Amino acid sequence: MTGFWRTWIHLWCVSVGVFGLVLTLGAYPPTDAPTRLIFDLIDGPRQLEMTDHLRFSLAVMGPVTLGWCLTLFAAINAAEKLPPDQARSVWRLLTAGVLVWFVIDSILSVATGFSLNIVPNTILLVAYLLPLFASGVLRKPAS
Repeated sequence: MTGFWRTWIHLWCVSVGVFGLVLTLGAYPPTDAPTRLIFDLIDGPRQLEMTDHLRFSLAVMGPVTLGWCLTLFAAINAAEKLPPDQARSVWRLLTAGVLVWFVIDSILSVATGFSLNIVPNTILLVAYLLPLFASGVLRKPAS
């Protein structure tokens, strides 16, 4: 992947990292305003109880998401250095991981009453898939 789509997928990774940072900030009361905003967007402006359990969950989810961002960067960087036939397997595994996240996160969002979370999930999924399909990194070369 090169040029525009390479920049796109790198910005996509950055957006994952920013989200991880926002979640991480929610673990600490003086820095939780961005996290509260996200909850307001997906659940409306009702009273949010930032319990110790929720803050602990954010303290775990945020760094895990930041780690996911860096892992994605590393895998994408590795895929870009491989010949296309070898890189395709890396892109397929990355795509499988993104799809597993999307399906489980979306199902549990609905099950827990946060159905609106499917909207940013879908935007993130489409923003990931678009450069893959446009650049052809998942296609086998014509014989």
